[in-house]
Amino acid sequence: MMSKEMIAMLLAGGQGSRLGVLTSDVAKPAVAFGGKYRIIDFPLSNCINSGIDTVGVLTQYQPLVLNSHIGIGIPWDLDRTNGGVTVLPPYESSDGSDWYSGTANAIYQNLRYMENYNPEYVLILSGDHIYKMDYEAMLDFHKQNNADVTIAAFPVPMEEASRFGVVVTDENAQIVEFEEKPENPKSNLASMGIYIFSWPVLREALIQLKDQSNCDFGKHIIPYCHEKGQRIFAYEFNGYWKDVGTLGSYWEANMELIDLIPEFNLYEEFWKIYTNQNMVEPQFVGADASISKAIIGAGDVIDGEVTGCVFGPGVKVGKGSVIRDSIVMSGAKIGENCVIEKAIIAEDTVIGNNAKIGVGEEAESKLNASIYGFGLAVIGQGTIIPDGVTIGKNTAIRGETSLEDYPGNELESGGYIIKAGDEA
Repeated sequence: MMSKEMIAMLLAGGQGSRLGVLTSDVAKPAVAFGGKYRIIDFPLSNCINSGIDTVGVLTQYQPLVLNSHIGIGIPWDLDRTNGGVTVLPPYESSDGSDWYSGTANAIYQNLRYMENYNPEYVLILSGDHIYKMDYEAMLDFHKQNNADVTIAAFPVPMEEASRFGVVVTDENAQIVEFEEKPENPKSNLASMGIYIFSWPVLREALIQLKDQSNCDFGKHIIPYCHEKGQRIFAYEFNGYWKDVGTLGSYWEANMELIDLIPEFNLYEEFWKIYTNQNMVEPQFVGADASISKAIIGAGDVIDGEVTGCVFGPGVKVGKGSVIRDSIVMSGAKIGENCVIEKAIIAEDTVIGNNAKIGVGEEAESKLNASIYGFGLAVIGQGTIIPDGVTIGKNTAIRGETSLEDYPGNELESGGYIIKAGDEA
């Protein structure tokens, strides 16, 4: 097989546990974003727009939605005979370990896939950030510096730097020190978890550290290369980059898309975001409907009032319903005369008539305060909510619920309903 200059390995196995019920059934990179997209569309589109035509997508947790979404890569023009996009699930190896443990272990398990292409460079990406980046410019930087490893780094406010892995560089952008979530950071350059390796360097490090448990790039591979005296550089990126790892940041990043002048523009001609869009019907807006400052998906039928929302395709909103500042994913059906404020409603949810969601005073979540906060009401995929119930803020609901689940027809703020057999 002919060799490729650079191939990409996209880590898309993450469970995304801080997204709560949104990731009960799907891997984090497959979570809907911006209406018609999924999170993984952004790094995949970056690859296409950067001229990278060979991408291995490493899946693990709940891969079904991701696998069918990517398919053979046609929407990204990645259905190639030589290269293209390949979904790489963990497979049973001869020694019986069949699950990826750590980001680098996942890449190591696919050594053969990479050897097939005999690349000069390998780009390592994660599947759970929203950003636009030209990886070719980063490769040029890697070559100019005759680097062994280049790490993309993003300047963050100094007071936030302790939340990240921080890189300390000299005047030539060569990395002299790493600090993992330091209390007193010496730099504000955060590693983005995007790496370019010269292939022999990556191969050698993966093989040397193959027995390291939970082998990880940030914790093991990069320090190993550093100790060996290899040339490691920081490529400073100043574009839009959002980690959508929490419900709050996920909600905010969606809401930013509908700002008057969005910081992240889905409508740029020269840097398109590609996705697998199978809904072909047009939208329908009823006579009494009103829509303002919203993204509305294909096949949506809106008979109510929608303000400041991001809708996926195939959403239905009944007459007299008012929905504000919410994310509603594909196929959700909302009844008549509902009031919904600051909610995240996952795919195929059915909400009865006269329901009120996201109302009242805030209270701390009884399920998990570190996940369910931000004043959001979060409703997992395929949930059924009966007529006439009132649901507060910082709430979580998943499963087929009935009136018996709502004492006094109410789920108060901070409350949750997770039906048996469903994991929170």
